[in-house]
Amino acid sequence: MLKKITLLVFIAAFFLTACEWIKGNKFSVQRDLSINTLTSFNNLFLDSSSIDKFIALHPEFSGFLEEYKAFYLHRNFEYAWFDSAGLSEQAHNFYNLQSNYISSMSDSSIYSRSLNKLFDSLMSRKKNISVDKKQVQNIELLLTGQFFKYSAKVYKGSDIKVDELGWFIPRKKIDLSALLDSMIVKKAENPDQYALLNKQYKELEKQLILYLEKDKKELSDTIPNVQKPIKKGYTGSIVFLIKQRLNLLQESSTLDSTNLFDSKLVTEVMRFQKRHGLAVDGSVGNKMIEELNVPIKRRIQQILVNMERARWMPQESDSNYVVVNIPEYKLHIYDSGKQVIEMNVIVGSTVNNTVIFNGKLQYIVFSPYWNVPESIVKKEIMPLLAKNPNYITKNNMEITGYNGKTPIVRQKPGDKNSLGHVKFLFPNNYNIYFHDTPNRGLFEQSGRNLSHGCIRLQYPKKFAQYLLRNDTVTWNNQRIDTLMHNTKERWVTLKKPLPVFLVYFTAWVDMKGLLNFRKDIYKHDEKMTSKLFNK
Repeated sequence: MLKKITLLVFIAAFFLTACEWIKGNKFSVQRDLSINTLTSFNNLFLDSSSIDKFIALHPEFSGFLEEYKAFYLHRNFEYAWFDSAGLSEQAHNFYNLQSNYISSMSDSSIYSRSLNKLFDSLMSRKKNISVDKKQVQNIELLLTGQFFKYSAKVYKGSDIKVDELGWFIPRKKIDLSALLDSMIVKKAENPDQYALLNKQYKELEKQLILYLEKDKKELSDTIPNVQKPIKKGYTGSIVFLIKQRLNLLQESSTLDSTNLFDSKLVTEVMRFQKRHGLAVDGSVGNKMIEELNVPIKRRIQQILVNMERARWMPQESDSNYVVVNIPEYKLHIYDSGKQVIEMNVIVGSTVNNTVIFNGKLQYIVFSPYWNVPESIVKKEIMPLLAKNPNYITKNNMEITGYNGKTPIVRQKPGDKNSLGHVKFLFPNNYNIYFHDTPNRGLFEQSGRNLSHGCIRLQYPKKFAQYLLRNDTVTWNNQRIDTLMHNTKERWVTLKKPLPVFLVYFTAWVDMKGLLNFRKDIYKHDEKMTSKLFNK
């Protein structure tokens, strides 16, 4: 009886000690009062003050104090990493997971010498030798801290203000304490099951491991520039250097060591050109040589920068959505998780960057007016109007009013309209949308950052047909053609808005599993590199 009373007094005292600590916790956590020393599977509990004492001795975990408190409060301070037999299966799983990550990614930033020392010490003990309780508590809290450190690195990424980098897609939020609780309770080997990353992250991670290996094999030979592109049939020492470089950079490439530009080299050159957004012609010019000479270490940084971006992206929850990758100059439509349409696009220039954000495509506007932005009226139209008073009439425009001395100009529907014959609206604060263009030849250029910020589509009619595909009786080919060549504007509201993502990836893995690289046209990579690697 005395033992039971003592135990109840201990539990009551334990709850009271934690009372003030719970009130100060910013997390909204439900305390599981059913967990106590009578019902616990391991009979090991922390005193609430031990966490603050531990953090004081291990300031490297101070940024996770609230996560510590939320996690152990939810468990009523029961140990997580130990059971009746000692270290739990989850502890071994996580320790191995973290070790594999550090090894395969060559990332020692989350390495903990103190945890490794204690873990090894515990593993080397014989079963009948008792373990010091303070040591057990230290391992418990070290494992929890390391989990938070590992998960923050892998799932949350660096503490960067993404809006400073021109990224306005809401950054994915991860509750680290809830993630750890899910892994412990459900005995998962890997937190990936509960913190689903965008699949692009995992694909880039695989490529990073390959590039870390390539870095060990890289030679210092630089391929010299050529006076004119070299083609099939050419013989010279530069051909050997190109073959050597392609064998390193492209998986499954097995080019020979001769100086002859043969048909196998043509195939590998075209594959490389496609992966780097170059003109795919099978000849090697200075633009391709520039890409071949990029050091592996720089490519590794480029992959890491884009892995960081992939961490910010939401997990693909919709099976039907549109993605425009700005540096790729491409629009992709995914339906039921598969790409159904791909087309070239023209994006904003280096002066007029296309903003990185997401929205919902809601409206198709056939035969649109173009309400010319005031900035364009001042900078471009007014000087031309001063030179040629007939400029407005000649370009199928009209003045609808004045803002002070500045005319309010709009261009009427027609073949000369800068928006072409149709535009697609996903309401946003940046005044960015998709539209047609009368300048069709620009889509053949390899560099297509040419617009004032909006996105011009290579196949606007095809895009309209796709959006209206569920009612082909009403929206048949003839009717869409008629509306696109009308003298009056016609708005159509989509029954189901379509998610749109305007993203900025200079390294990504495509649907065929090939790693692609592109130029950093807006210098966003430069800004991120300085923040990620400035140490």
